[in-house]
Amino acid sequence: MRTLLLILLALVAGLAIGLGLETSNPTVPNTAYATEGPDSATAAEAPSQPAAAIEATDFTSPLPEGLGAQERRDIDVFRRAADSVVSITTLTRQRDFFSMNVFEIPRGSGSGFVWDQGGHVVTNYHVIENGNRFSVTLADSSVWDASVVGIAPNHDLAVLQIEGQREQLQPLTVGRSRELVVGQRVMAIGNPFGLDQTLTVGVVSALGRELKSPGGRQIRDLIQTDAAINPGNSGGPLLDSSGRLIGVNTAIYSPSGASAGIGFAVPVDTVSRLVPQLITNGRPIRPSIGIVPVADSYARRSGLDGIVVRRVIPGTPAARAGLEGLTQDRRRRVLLGDRIVAVNGESVSTLDDLLYIFDRLGVGAQVRLTVVDADEKPREVELQLTALN
Repeated sequence: MRTLLLILLALVAGLAIGLGLETSNPTVPNTAYATEGPDSATAAEAPSQPAAAIEATDFTSPLPEGLGAQERRDIDVFRRAADSVVSITTLTRQRDFFSMNVFEIPRGSGSGFVWDQGGHVVTNYHVIENGNRFSVTLADSSVWDASVVGIAPNHDLAVLQIEGQREQLQPLTVGRSRELVVGQRVMAIGNPFGLDQTLTVGVVSALGRELKSPGGRQIRDLIQTDAAINPGNSGGPLLDSSGRLIGVNTAIYSPSGASAGIGFAVPVDTVSRLVPQLITNGRPIRPSIGIVPVADSYARRSGLDGIVVRRVIPGTPAARAGLEGLTQDRRRRVLLGDRIVAVNGESVSTLDDLLYIFDRLGVGAQVRLTVVDADEKPREVELQLTALN
């Protein structure tokens, strides 16, 4: 009887398998990514298919009942701004080690947004850095080749241009960042991990943050936000609750490489000042007074504060104002000249401090320098910032 019972149980189990019945197993997750096999690659690629993402984003459907006023406002901002956000793919050339053939491979992807109807697209410099060819995907899924118009590595900004039809290009409304306050509601739109048209919501967590740029200088006055920013969000817009551009998402602070609730954005006041320069000149116009400074490390090593003037360029505002650089005596000993210790009453201790103030004031601004000579005697010098290469 025991043998007969075992045979009967085996037959029932075999019938269940043959009919495709499933039994629950709490130790095996119910996901397409749990196993490897011929179908696993297809399943893993499914979330990044553009058609699925576009189908899920219906900007014309009526809103469900019961939504709060803030929810409706967020939805309205997203629907108005999403058409302005683009995806950017960067390609680079690589030579095959064996055949020596040159081919293009994707180097990375990021986000950007339409600046004007001339086809200019703003993004981060690090999104296109070291790329050879670029493509921009608009919100309607059309793909356009793009060319680099201008770059500002020290501010992590770049401008591309595409030849899209004017009716396809929807520029964002540009706001102001100098009036932002901590706690203000903000929204980020971008393409994190290749998932297009993604909205995250948060607040301004802090203002005046600093971060080293790809060009090596400190980017100042960055906006810190807890709106989730992940790889792929770089170059996308940070918006206020009215849908106005207030920053360009540029970086995250995260031990894991994903969002940890600390993101940074270049303030729109910097963007508004630099983008027209990049479009016109291909690079930022750097305000200057016409001096060559001593490196900060040498100055600190000598126990000197401020910016030590090494050389004054003839014919510049600094030369006309009487600033003096380093000289040598008959014994070829180096003699100290002038040091700049303040601009408009604001103390400066490094070259980066000086350049930051000059950038903020812009070409043509009148400045008052506090200068200390070799005998430690201070004096005030008035001059005008000019554009110098």
